[in-house]
Amino acid sequence: MSDVLSQSEIDNLLAALNSGEVDAEEMKKDKGIQVKDYDFARPSKFSKEHLRTLEIIFEHYGRLLSTNLPIYLRKNVAVEVMNSEAVTYMEFSNALSNPVLLGVIDFQPLKGNIIMEMATKLGFTIVDRMLGGEGAPLEKVREFSEIELLIIERVMTSCVDLLREPWGNVLDIRPRLERIETNSQFAQIISPTEMIAIVTISVSIGEVEGLINICLPYLVLEPVMDKLNTKFWFSNISDNTQEADSEDIENLISKANVAVTAILGGLSLKVSEFTALQVGDIITLDRKVDDELDIYIGDVRKFTGLPGSSGKNYAVCITQVIREDQDG
Repeated sequence: MSDVLSQSEIDNLLAALNSGEVDAEEMKKDKGIQVKDYDFARPSKFSKEHLRTLEIIFEHYGRLLSTNLPIYLRKNVAVEVMNSEAVTYMEFSNALSNPVLLGVIDFQPLKGNIIMEMATKLGFTIVDRMLGGEGAPLEKVREFSEIELLIIERVMTSCVDLLREPWGNVLDIRPRLERIETNSQFAQIISPTEMIAIVTISVSIGEVEGLINICLPYLVLEPVMDKLNTKFWFSNISDNTQEADSEDIENLISKANVAVTAILGGLSLKVSEFTALQVGDIITLDRKVDDELDIYIGDVRKFTGLPGSSGKNYAVCITQVIREDQDG
């Protein structure tokens, strides 16, 4: 039924009400508005589409980690994106223990910082491997020394640099590790009530498994939120892939060797005449001295030219480029 009733529809409705066929109270119940609770403390600024796109981006990031971290750690590294969710920054910070490894990352050209939280046992495993150990985590958690933090900072800086490629389809970012905090109280990058997206990544270094949480504030990602959808992301990947493929094909073709042949002329001989040829015999071709020669690239006739010499070598001077519609 349309929003505006015709006169006949109004008359029929009034007649049904007068006759008792339609109950007005029942109609009010049927037309009741469904109210959905809205939690102002947790505004839904990240949609499921945004979170799914972030997972896709960090799945790419995970593949880069699994191929680059073994260079430093000399051990197999397995990386898997576990999930993504939207919470307030207070919920994230309250869940952190001390000591903690928090990498505060400048996410230029976007304004603000993101946080990379690494499980402490992963930190101690990285230190042990970098110093020549087997990569076993500590049985009892303790504070990190300055030397250990310098070692972890070197590895985490490499991890931060790898963020640039996965985000390339959204924005050309220039991430930089500003500092590492071991106390969550010193990493209050935004208001506690602000919304953030957390992407949880499981990392296994040999037999040691731990989590890396990427904290992405809404205020930082707000300028590119319209690009955080799978349709935009995949279309951008397709465009970039086609451009990259075209460049790769062009580079490969430019390095390929092709045979260039200039045909001086031709004639037909009987087999008996061919076998009777001797040194000094003159063969008359079907072209005159000043006729242009056909020049072939592979088996395709592409040019015509005149014979000559260049230094001590025979040469041919191109006089015409033959287009496909000209080649008869």
